[in-house]
This record gives sequence, structure tokens and C-alpha cells, in this order.
Amino acid sequence: MIGKILSEKIREYHPANAMEQENILQEIMQQYILANLSRKGFFRKAAFHGGTCLRILHGLNRFSEDLDFILIKPDRKFQWTEYASSVRSDMEKEGIALETQDKSEADVAVKKAFLKTDRLGEILELGLPFSRRDLRKIRIKLEIDTRPPSGSTFETGYLSFPRVAAITIMTLESAFASKSHALLCRDYTKGRDWYDFWWYVTKKVRINYKLLQNALYQTGPWAGQKIRLTPDWYVDEISRRIKNIEWKKAAEDVMRFLPLKEMENIELWSSDFFLYHAGRLRETLRGK
Repeated sequence: MIGKILSEKIREYHPANAMEQENILQEIMQQYILANLSRKGFFRKAAFHGGTCLRILHGLNRFSEDLDFILIKPDRKFQWTEYASSVRSDMEKEGIALETQDKSEADVAVKKAFLKTDRLGEILELGLPFSRRDLRKIRIKLEIDTRPPSGSTFETGYLSFPRVAAITIMTLESAFASKSHALLCRDYTKGRDWYDFWWYVTKKVRINYKLLQNALYQTGPWAGQKIRLTPDWYVDEISRRIKNIEWKKAAEDVMRFLPLKEMENIELWSSDFFLYHAGRLRETLRGK
């Protein structure tokens, strides 16, 4: 039964090649995990955000690897163990065996766990559009910030697959603030960040300045500094980053997460392309 359900779901995606098919299998697993976390009551204390959230709940046109969360109220004692065990138990009832591995460190705010399976590929092998020669394990990383900066705002989103499930998520304004902190403070270039930046700009999403200011004060080059955030300060700093990025490398980072039909857009990536969109964002933030 599970094989038929999953095969029908994969056909809805219409994968164009084997890489896209792998991303789809990963996304199906992500949705099962989210639904099981919802059943366990996880979203009474935590909120979903990041690229996978944008993909599954807002229609972002790129795939994503990890499931990222923040605690609504900081809790240094949070552990993944109880939730990972619950997900594993629920998935086994569906016929999908999971390996769980908690990689959290005691004094680190961001707690990590990994869920892995090769069972999904075995179930679907005969019904997949493209072969999976190496049958690599599908691996999902869970990350939760147990001491997030204050100022986030939340709303409820709903999964429709594998069942209807309510999920607490960051509002888009807060999610953009969180992404902006990564864009301004990450000490390496991640093309997926910039794809998301482009998406936020085209959707005319504003930024939760309170959250961004608290995040900048907490970690990064401006830690401990009281920045007066304005549209001009933000766009000027983003523009400085844009001018110093090797856009070919940034594009290579995101390509394996894109549907084939999206590839042409990435060929346009350059400093001029992103400076143009930074200018559009300035107008949005100024209320024009």
C-alpha cells in the first residue's frame, strides 16, 4: 500500500531526471517527518523555518536538504532523542525503517540530529521513472536553535501530505530577517541563500527589523553593537556582499537543488543581477 501511495506522489512531481527524482524522494521523507513531529506536539514549542519551509509551505522552486527549526522559548535542556524516537516508531509502522543519530553537543545552542533510510528507495525501486543504481541512503538533518534571538513572529501552516497536519512556522517577514542574518554574517558563500534572497525580493516580502537587529547583536561581525537598522543600511551592506561574490561558484551550489526548467534563470546570476534586485528591495522596504 505504501509503495502505491508514494509512487503516485512521485508521478505528481513529474521528475525530469535522476537528480530531480532524488530531491523528490528526500522531500517526501521531509514531509513524513514533519507530519510525525506535528503528531508528537513538537510544534507547540518549536517553529519551522528555512529553505525547506519555503519550499514545502510557500512554493519556493528549489529543493532543500535540511529541516530547520527554532524554539519559541529558549530551552538549554532540549534534546532530539524523544522526537527522533517517535518519528522512527511512526515511520516503521508505515514500513520505512529509519536510523537515528543525535549529533548535538552539550554547550552548543544549535542541536542536530540525522534521520537516514534506504528503505524508501527499496520500496519504490520498481516504480520509479529513473533507476537508482547506487541506492544511496536518504538522509535528513534536523537542526534546532535552542537559544534563538528574540523578535520572531509566527503563524500556522498546514501540510496536506502524507496527512493534514498543523505546523507552526515563522512568518515570511521573520524568515527573511533570519535569512538576512545569514546573508550578512555567513563567512562563506552559499548559493541557496542568494536564491532565497531573490525569491523574497520578487515576492516583495518586508523584513522583521526587530528580529534582524537582535540576531546581528547576538552573533556575527556586528555582535554586541547596537545597529540602527534602516532600509538604506541593510541594502548598502547587502550590496557590498553582492559585489564580492564569485557568482559562478554561487550558482554551482544551488544547481543540484533546482528543477531542470529553472536552470536557465541561474545563468543570469551576476553582481549586476543581484544589485538590480537589491535596488528593488530598497523600494519595497521604503514602502514605494
